[in-house]
Amino acid sequence: MPAGTAASEARWAGFARAFAATALVALLGTLALAWLIDPYGTGNTPLSLREGVRPQGPRTAAASRGRDPAFQGAIFGNSHVQLLSPERLQAQTGIPFVSLIAPASGPKEGLVLIDWYLRHRREPARAVVVGIDDLWCTADPAMPNAKPFPFWLYSRDRAEYLVGLLRFDVLEEFQRRIVYLLPGRGERARPDGYWDYVRYSIGMGFYRDPAKRAELERPGPGGGGNASGPWPAVQALETLMQAAPGTPLILVRPPVYRSLLPVPGSTEAAAEAGCRGAFAGLAARRPLTALIDGRRDRPELHDPNQFFDRSHYRQPLARLVEAEIAAALKAMR
Repeated sequence: MPAGTAASEARWAGFARAFAATALVALLGTLALAWLIDPYGTGNTPLSLREGVRPQGPRTAAASRGRDPAFQGAIFGNSHVQLLSPERLQAQTGIPFVSLIAPASGPKEGLVLIDWYLRHRREPARAVVVGIDDLWCTADPAMPNAKPFPFWLYSRDRAEYLVGLLRFDVLEEFQRRIVYLLPGRGERARPDGYWDYVRYSIGMGFYRDPAKRAELERPGPGGGGNASGPWPAVQALETLMQAAPGTPLILVRPPVYRSLLPVPGSTEAAAEAGCRGAFAGLAARRPLTALIDGRRDRPELHDPNQFFDRSHYRQPLARLVEAEIAAALKAMR
């Protein structure tokens, strides 16, 4: 081999080694920084950092909120229980609540968040409230989720968590996290996780839109489409709650507008009865467990002024559900 060619190849080999070493150092340095500043407040860092996180979506903010020892009760589910107010529940029960809902989520995400909350309790939780909508009635044991969710953030596997930190969205969070951690800088997200989406929808004029009001009357499928089982979400929730035998569990079937109530004798009605029966069975088997069925026909479900759309109710109905939750918890004492 000519001497010039050999020298050129040696230089390229040296460059490749230097590049690989630099990339490895940069990767490990980025991972170390992410681990130390703990972008989403998981508590996995050895440092003592400012509590809480900056304002952000509930999917990531729940990592910090779910660890907060101030909250002895928690609300889980999606936007169908988003209006349940931690403050109002505390006023009625004496239990400090946190909302750990994730909009557009199903049982798979909810179970992960319940597990996260329970395993970060210094004392046994005093209440767990779970919104049970049609998604919890699935027969699919995989309980597939429709929207992205950071499962790695709540993983029990430390390696999975560390790998999850090597993401572009985590890198984007670095600067915001550092600003938040500086003394006197950065707004903190609301600790109890409550957000009233109805105020936003009123501001956007949805209640004055005739088309939106007319859509309330359009019949739709209900019941989850599973009349005979299996109900893997029921089994998974029951198994998960075995770790907290003394914690009251409130299962809430959120109210829906009357157009989503199934016609008696229909296949939807059979699915509705099957899912309701599955969760009623869990309530009967497990001590300190109650099922609140907001989907039973009653006058409030016929009032279009009580709904944003067919499955999202307004504040008056949220207060009725909260009162039923408080009554169920009081009955367990």
